[in-house]
Amino acid sequence: MISEKMRGYVENSSAIRAMFEEGKKMADQFGAENVYDFSLGNPNVPAPAEVKNAIEEILKNEDARMVHGYMNNAGYEDVREAVAASLNQRFGTAFHKENILMTVGAAGGMNVLMKTLLNPGDEVLTFAPYFGEYRAYVTNYDGILKEVEPDTETFQPNLKKFEQMLSEKTKAVIVNTPNNPTGVVYSEATIQKMAAILETKQKEFGTSIYLISDEPYRELAYDGVEVPYLTKYYRNTIVGYSFSKSLSLPGERIGYLVMPDELDSAKDIIAAAAVANRILGYVNAPSLFQRVIAKCLDAKADLEYYNRNRETLYNGLQKAGLTCIKPEGAFYLFVKSPIADEKEFCQKAKEYHLLIVPGSSFACPGYVRLAYCVSYETIVNALPKFEELMKNYK
Repeated sequence: MISEKMRGYVENSSAIRAMFEEGKKMADQFGAENVYDFSLGNPNVPAPAEVKNAIEEILKNEDARMVHGYMNNAGYEDVREAVAASLNQRFGTAFHKENILMTVGAAGGMNVLMKTLLNPGDEVLTFAPYFGEYRAYVTNYDGILKEVEPDTETFQPNLKKFEQMLSEKTKAVIVNTPNNPTGVVYSEATIQKMAAILETKQKEFGTSIYLISDEPYRELAYDGVEVPYLTKYYRNTIVGYSFSKSLSLPGERIGYLVMPDELDSAKDIIAAAAVANRILGYVNAPSLFQRVIAKCLDAKADLEYYNRNRETLYNGLQKAGLTCIKPEGAFYLFVKSPIADEKEFCQKAKEYHLLIVPGSSFACPGYVRLAYCVSYETIVNALPKFEELMKNYK
């Protein structure tokens, strides 16, 4: 017998992962070159050369007992110092190593934060469409996730609805920019308005509301678009970061939290997060890759590769008769379904060996998500299939 909570998780398991697994079966059946899998945000760009060089240098020159051993639950001090210094140089902040907690990717960091902040019944707001795992991260610790309905014209946060939904029970707000699944970057004006609303509501309720900025796609922004660094706009901001996308390291599970001194109860939050890192079973972030990323903080994946994919897929889908907001960041297109039931559209797409994810997985039915972090050849070969698919709807 499994727990009732886990039973619910199993029954509502990720549609993205299910599509990914189905894609592997279809590849075995029809040949990988004949299956066009846009389901999973698994980077197709190799990790930068600096990563391999750093691994070799560390294994050759550093004491193996230290490299593979335990350290402070928050992470190696020199690594945290390096992360803080990099952020300060890039964003004009004033962080120090105590503000940094090394985590098992962004997902591990989010779970650490929810464990740290939430009491049963506390509410967490997020903006639809959103990464569906947020619901599990919140309910893992008996919190309640509240979805702010989307503005489907711009996919910027719907701040009017947001202001109405904030309450004395609101403990945190999760934002994700550049956004998965839309690729939209939340503008500075949007962030400034959101911060002003939060400041007003904190005073009205006499509570602390923490803004959690989930940032695995920060470095993936196109056409010179700037991604605001949220700690500069709202005092009670905590940043979660992952190197999964920026350095193409999703399987290595390495990231960090930034918990500024300006936070309400900052010392308690920093101390509690380190303990949560341990008692959730992570103990510490992977030791070797803590040391690796410290040497690769200025390295980047090939953004031009993703940009070519973005332009080719966006233009090709428009030609086929599909519409979407042109993404400013990340590596996803969020496309309007030609029929109201986007799940039915996804099923029809499978007949053409096209694997796409329904928008209801992101609390935004009527749309579908395509991950364009695939080979360029996959996109070029898939576009005629999309044109054939759309003939069913003309």
